[in-house]
Amino acid sequence: MATPLPPTFVVPATQTETRRQPLQHDELPPLFPEKLTITNIWGYLDYKHVLGLGLTPLIALYGLLTTEIQRKTLIWSIIYYYATGLGITAGYHRLWAHRAYSAGPAMSFALALLGAGAVEGSIKWWSRGHRAHHRWTDTEKDPYSAHRGLFFSHIGWMLVKRPGWKIGHADVDDLNKNKLVQWQHKHYLPLVLFMGIIFPTLVAGLGWGDWRGGYFYAAILRLVFVHHATFCVNSLAHWLGDGPFDDRHSPRDHFITAFMTLGEGYHNFHHQFPQDYRNAIRFYQYDPTKWVIAICAFFGLASHLKTFPENEVRKGQLQMIEKRVLEKKTQLQWGTPIADLPVLSFEDYQHACKNDDKKWILLEGVVYDVAEFMHEHPGGEKYIKMGVGKDMTAAFNGGMYDHSNAARNLLSLMRVAIVEYGGEVEAQKKNPSVPIYGDDHHSKNE
Repeated sequence: MATPLPPTFVVPATQTETRRQPLQHDELPPLFPEKLTITNIWGYLDYKHVLGLGLTPLIALYGLLTTEIQRKTLIWSIIYYYATGLGITAGYHRLWAHRAYSAGPAMSFALALLGAGAVEGSIKWWSRGHRAHHRWTDTEKDPYSAHRGLFFSHIGWMLVKRPGWKIGHADVDDLNKNKLVQWQHKHYLPLVLFMGIIFPTLVAGLGWGDWRGGYFYAAILRLVFVHHATFCVNSLAHWLGDGPFDDRHSPRDHFITAFMTLGEGYHNFHHQFPQDYRNAIRFYQYDPTKWVIAICAFFGLASHLKTFPENEVRKGQLQMIEKRVLEKKTQLQWGTPIADLPVLSFEDYQHACKNDDKKWILLEGVVYDVAEFMHEHPGGEKYIKMGVGKDMTAAFNGGMYDHSNAARNLLSLMRVAIVEYGGEVEAQKKNPSVPIYGDDHHSKNE
């Protein structure tokens, strides 16, 4: 007779589990033909971005040390921070990159101006890179792949000159046909200068005479905060949190990231359903960008707000719950799988108990060895002894006592055989077992 396999639980392969796992950052091919060192890195730097992203924090720090902030300037700086931030999240990201809703002319023009005030490139440039990021997430063609490290995905990808062919293709034909997008792209530099620096300074200067505060706080320091809040979507949102909808790739959901990015921190949901105008789907989740879009729609400034069907959203959640439950199950002992148990005739089962002193009982076609458990039985040892060599299915299921799931789980560790025709599956077997007791002492498994 074949020796049963050791107790185990075999998890069937699911669609979620058999999908390709994402590459780790050290598996991605290098960006450059040679290893970067202190001596050769200078040839690969993008000095336009190095100067822009390096000087603004230094100017802001100088302003903090030399310029006292006025209350009105502080309030204006916060207001303009949110306004230009929404130019990116509600405009660049959800309106143009993903077409998650439609905006009227007034709202579109305002978002185009405010997006320029964030100084993160034109709508066309920004959206092209972001669409490539979604299409090629975590691969070598992802412009800011999280698998190249937290620093690279946050800001490093902008500090180096990257060959264009190493960034994945993304379709922007719709943006090429959009007159507003083309206008902003053509006049981007003067728009950046005015909306990013001059306008916030003018408001504070003409409004209450705080020219220095307007420049250092509302323009420069505000710009630094907007930059790094947006950059967190590429870095922190791929590092902090979990993946409640799909864990094949790096995007994750977390409240902290959402708080820092005007609601863009529910990033796992976003990568699964990018055309949904929401990032946060529950009313209690922080997503001011979603609320602004909804309010604008209420007043007729926006329309055609896209949402993914709740039924499909729930599918993704339940698949991940199922996967995690199965992963936890593999850490537990579930006894020998039914398919690996030897098959006995009912006569064999009775013979073993009567003549070989086996302490076996039969429940629902499965034979359990209760020798070591008899004295531990909560109902008393005599009830176990009464069942040895018998079919106790009816007694186990309410005849004597309706046993709990805990009792069934415990019994699974005591499985030793199955009885031919004694279970719903075994009754359909085409090749009945051969008795292993008596004159024909052999097994079909030998």
